[in-house]
Amino acid sequence: METTWDGLPVAHERPYACCVVVWREAEGRREFLLLRGLAPGGASYEGEWAWTPRSGARQPGETPDAAATRELAEEVGLALPLTPLLDGSASEDVALYVAQAPPDAEVLLDDEHDAFLWLPLDEAFPRCLPSIVAAGLANAAVWIETCSTAA
Repeated sequence: METTWDGLPVAHERPYACCVVVWREAEGRREFLLLRGLAPGGASYEGEWAWTPRSGARQPGETPDAAATRELAEEVGLALPLTPLLDGSASEDVALYVAQAPPDAEVLLDDEHDAFLWLPLDEAFPRCLPSIVAAGLANAAVWIETCSTAA
């Protein structure tokens, strides 16, 4: 059975994980929440996978919606309505969601992360490596822009 880095079991069927792109409108611009993960031993992680939108593994028997809700609450302390993007993920292994936070949302990091940033897309995109992470962010940003201009 496949497990996460901390020994929790991972779902046996796709999607194995979920990613929640959290965004807000603040100070006249759209910003995206990125988290910096910690390396084993607790040091700040650098390089690929260092900065990502909120994401995590889906546990056996857990729906993708439940996994996304749990990950958002556990890792950043937010309870927000989620919108699944059915064709927005860069991989069928990851379910992609978007969630709009209020401008004053209080982010409470768990012990897997040591920093967070709210950044506009042009600054967030290059931090998200490898390209599969950036693709999920870009797909979510296109969906958000499309919905904003249609309203």
